[in-house]
Amino acid sequence: MPRLGDTDPDGPSDGGKSVRDIERRRQERRERVRELFELLRRTGDPRVRDELISLNIHLVEYLAKKFANRGEPLEDLLQVGFIGLIKAIDRYDLDRGVEFSTYATPTIVGELKRYFRDKGWAIRIPRRLQMRDLELNQAIDQLTQDLHRAPTLREVAERLEISLEEVVEIMESSHAANYLSLDNIYMNEGEDRGFSLLDYLGGEDDDFSLAEDRNTLVKLISRLSDREQKVIYMRFFRGMTQMQIARELNISQMHVSRLLRKILEKLRGELDAEASE
Repeated sequence: MPRLGDTDPDGPSDGGKSVRDIERRRQERRERVRELFELLRRTGDPRVRDELISLNIHLVEYLAKKFANRGEPLEDLLQVGFIGLIKAIDRYDLDRGVEFSTYATPTIVGELKRYFRDKGWAIRIPRRLQMRDLELNQAIDQLTQDLHRAPTLREVAERLEISLEEVVEIMESSHAANYLSLDNIYMNEGEDRGFSLLDYLGGEDDDFSLAEDRNTLVKLISRLSDREQKVIYMRFFRGMTQMQIARELNISQMHVSRLLRKILEKLRGELDAEASE
């Protein structure tokens, strides 16, 4: 089970790698995630679920940072994001044919938005959960002292002799109980103008819906020849003109124009083929 501060060595840091290297790593990652879900479906082994969580830490960190600087500590947002990740893992259905990251993103974002929404509601927490919240905090403090690090959710569950789901439920109720009004005006020291949390709530990010298209495009570009990839890189990533590309490759501008047209037609055709499958 991951702890705050853990990093995923196969995360989004792909600087300096070729398009093919990036696509190969992503493909290996997707295959590993699929294998783990198949294994989890067969065995129900909690260690498999823990590995799936570890493989997707970078996704939680990426999404939680989009909600940072809105009056809540990043560590709290990461914990909420992990709750969303756990829910996504438990609900994911391999047979639907959707990539897990595509499925998990709206679940994690929804959990983060719900967290901010609950902060503005006076929610009545059942007494059972209020008492367990106190026990949970005591267990976390004790485990932190014993382990000299922040405990995982599974370690907390084992200490309290309850299920992981119950730990998540208690944490969620604790978040909902410590609420702030979204409508209140808050003042920063030294500033004349106040702000409300409503000003900082996130909206729908159109980039999420494009994630699968970008992954498909990267895969298709990786199938191009090295020369074709170089032309695409110079034209659309470095922003070079056809004349500049022609000088770099020691060919005519007309040749560059024909190359670009041929490459784009090839990509367009393969994208259409992918979409029709």
